[in-house]
Amino acid sequence: MICEAEIAAALRGLFEGPVAVAVTRPAAPQPPLMPGEAAHLARARPVRLAEFTAGRSAARQAMQALGLPPQPVFTAPDRAPIWPAGLVGSISHCADCCVAVLAHARDYAAIGVDIEDDSPLPDDLVAEVCTPSERARMAQPQASAKRIFCAKEAAYKAQYPLTKTLFGFERFEVQFTTRHAFEARFTQATKGFRRGDYLPGRIASVTGHLVTGVAIGQIAAKGA
Repeated sequence: MICEAEIAAALRGLFEGPVAVAVTRPAAPQPPLMPGEAAHLARARPVRLAEFTAGRSAARQAMQALGLPPQPVFTAPDRAPIWPAGLVGSISHCADCCVAVLAHARDYAAIGVDIEDDSPLPDDLVAEVCTPSERARMAQPQASAKRIFCAKEAAYKAQYPLTKTLFGFERFEVQFTTRHAFEARFTQATKGFRRGDYLPGRIASVTGHLVTGVAIGQIAAKGA
């Protein structure tokens, strides 16, 4: 059984500046989607529709936490959420939980968040997700393949609104600086980022889940 309050508190702790967070459950009843939000989901399976609905519900709860009226979050042709003007944010879901993190664009350039169940990454995915040097560091407790996967997911979501660049796991090299902090370093030049530039992030384990956050341009740290 998930504890929404504990997950929400862990999410807030991932960011230096002000953010609004919300946690929902796909299995629980949610308010209906707003007109136009489900335009691309005509053939979606019920489980996908439930996840999407829970994610949009979480996004609207986060808007209200920022003191804003709930607004639709449409989907771009590349499937990325289109946030209302003046907001940045990120949505993530796993089997039993959806999370949304939103902030004012004056405080962040972009945000990326990921939630996963805190279980080992399947063996057949380790080589796909982790570079040879990352695998060599996995003797360190904080550098498990699943934690590396989560870090890369959050970093990718943070960079995408700025670069609009699709790429694979090999484009980031993750190194944990502490148990709860990491750097996701670009292994290739990407629009707006040089090879070797990095995105700092944080990770936490809470109620059987891993939550990860990456912020770009946050007010507390130049270059973060």
